[in-house]
Amino acid sequence: MGARIRAAREHANLTQEAVANGASTDRPSVVRIEAGQQSPTSDTLFRIARVIGVSVAEFFR
Repeated sequence: MGARIRAAREHANLTQEAVANGASTDRPSVVRIEAGQQSPTSDTLFRIARVIGVSVAEFFR
């Protein structure tokens, strides 16, 4: 899932910092989520999807 989040973020031309700020989390958390080292809570996952502009389902395809 982390790789899909990263791909969606990069496709949207957003930085990890921008996603973190918009999702009310910190950049190190986004880094760990994208690297697969941390599982996001469902709330964080929905906030990240909203910031990137995609459905949460995109992260599971």
